[in-house]
Amino acid sequence: MDMLVPKTKLAKLNKPVSRKLRAYAFDPSLSLLTDTVQVNNIVYKVEWEELQQAGTKTLPAGEYIEIIDYDPASGVFYPPVDLNDPYLLAQDGLNPSVSNPQFHQQMVYAVIMTTIKNFERALGRKIQWSPHIYLTESNKIGGSSFVQRLRIYPHALRQANAYYNPQKKSLLFGYFPAKPANVQLQLPGGTVFTCLSHDVIAHETTHAILDGLHQRYIEDTHPDTRAFHEAFSDIVALFQHFTFPEVLKHQIAKTKGDLNAQNLLGQLAQQFGLAMGSYGSLRDAIGKTDPVTGEWTPQKPDPEEYATKMEFHDRGAVLVAAIFDAFLNIYKQRIKPLLRVSTGGEGDLHPDMVDLLANTASDTASRILKICVRALDYCPPVDINYGDYLRALITADVDMVAEDEKNYRVAFIESFQKRGIFPTGVKTMSVESLVHEPFPEFELAEDDEEIFIKFLKEFKEAVAYETSREKVFDTTKYFISGDKKKKITGLYDRINSKFILSNAGKKFAELSGLLFPEGTMACEGLGFGHSDYSDLAKYSVENLWLASRITPDDKIINHVIINLVQKRGIRVNIDAEQNFSVAGYFDPGKDKPDNGFIFRGGCTLIFDLDKMQLKYAIKKGIDDVERMERQYKYKNNIGADKGEVYFSDKTLATLSGPFAFMHSFTHQH
Repeated sequence: MDMLVPKTKLAKLNKPVSRKLRAYAFDPSLSLLTDTVQVNNIVYKVEWEELQQAGTKTLPAGEYIEIIDYDPASGVFYPPVDLNDPYLLAQDGLNPSVSNPQFHQQMVYAVIMTTIKNFERALGRKIQWSPHIYLTESNKIGGSSFVQRLRIYPHALRQANAYYNPQKKSLLFGYFPAKPANVQLQLPGGTVFTCLSHDVIAHETTHAILDGLHQRYIEDTHPDTRAFHEAFSDIVALFQHFTFPEVLKHQIAKTKGDLNAQNLLGQLAQQFGLAMGSYGSLRDAIGKTDPVTGEWTPQKPDPEEYATKMEFHDRGAVLVAAIFDAFLNIYKQRIKPLLRVSTGGEGDLHPDMVDLLANTASDTASRILKICVRALDYCPPVDINYGDYLRALITADVDMVAEDEKNYRVAFIESFQKRGIFPTGVKTMSVESLVHEPFPEFELAEDDEEIFIKFLKEFKEAVAYETSREKVFDTTKYFISGDKKKKITGLYDRINSKFILSNAGKKFAELSGLLFPEGTMACEGLGFGHSDYSDLAKYSVENLWLASRITPDDKIINHVIINLVQKRGIRVNIDAEQNFSVAGYFDPGKDKPDNGFIFRGGCTLIFDLDKMQLKYAIKKGIDDVERMERQYKYKNNIGADKGEVYFSDKTLATLSGPFAFMHSFTHQH
């Protein structure tokens, strides 16, 4: 009698943790060198997501992006790669190839998603693209709408260019024929694709993410504002180099652990720089190549550069160098015990020592990147400068790590000070002076609880466990502007009723640096809230975020971050000796007079949800006449050069004791 074989159920498989995709660690040029070919072709482990086919002419669309591979110069739609194909998944994606547009699509997807996830781990929330702003019939801002996906065009331009377009919510990458300074460096006339450079892709993606976080940071109100956009995008691209283990080990071994020496980890866009006639990469955080001799020399901190370099790419390089220098100093301190038991500087490092140094470098770089990203929540929403960012870096780290045993904060301060970057309003360059003062004593009156404390509890309950980015956006919108079937009174209306339509505005005005006299506020409209007021000072609630972060000692920190922005029209008098005075004010919603300009103030409020109290109020005052003068003179180029607007003789005396290649970011808000 035949034995009956019991039927068995197939084991249910869980979704994969990651989608493995082959791509370049840097760009195709390093795969043509015997020294780097093995480490340049790597496998990105991209967090798994369901990809849906969005049409025959687009890549399957994910949660954050869709790739539309149309080449306007040729009038061609390139066939989309199917990243769900089982054969493709079985071999970790397509082989790296300069000539295969489907591989180009694969690479931009891998790098963009890697960059997004690095931001989300640091911020403690999902990122949002900047919303679409729509206008009313009278050409005024009427509101905003959710942007699900950023559109990616790998072959959008037949030119040496790549940029983020905030109006179209898209990244556009170009391609162009190389014009190297020396035929030994690169094939003359060979096609260079910016969509095959990790650094270009990460840089432009960061522009888009930063625009979603702080839309006002591209406004040219200070020499540092546009420079900050460029510098921060470079910082993200640089520190992502340290997430590639084989590249890191290769460079550690080659430099014997000395990352102050010339190395790939500190360079950006090697192929692009060579193709444009340089002898080295497009930018280098630790050194520079002499255009005459072609020799590389390390950079030395020079405080004169921050005082004199006004072109925003050059000025951005000062901040990048400061951050990277802080990383190098921390790394050197951490590896001292390891080097004492190594070769003593003679011969090659033992492979085990290479692994130890690489792990230390990777861990240090990862923490530096997280601090840099997290600091964005501790910055004022307008008119940012490098001093503001230093204070944000210190405060963000103090919030996460009580004991700075490895001296990260000291390294940041030292590096900024060497470059003449000093925040205003601090007495010393110490951690205690630079960290933003908390407000443990600030207690809201019992009748104020409805405005903030109860509101924050309700907001946390509404979004804490929501996984849909669109639902988080819509819920946040209701909590800012109100409605949702008239059950939610928005934050804008709560502030309006308490601090504007009553006599309680003075206390809040002192706290926020904004003006809240009775009946003079109206919402600007870039955020979600709005009103029909039309007067001389207008404000908006521009951002409302819930951030849940895990500290290194495994504690969960829950914060709500609120950005308030206010604008007013300032009429100015400038006498024959270029002395500045305020002549009066005008309605910023109406035509600007010849002697007028729009001036903005803002405040970042950070609430601790665990203690239910306001922790920080980080502000740029709307009544700051000195800032008005500096901004007006800078925008109107009053003075021998724009540097003199921000650096007086006294300051200079104290200091002395796209990508750059292109319009890599365009903005027309």
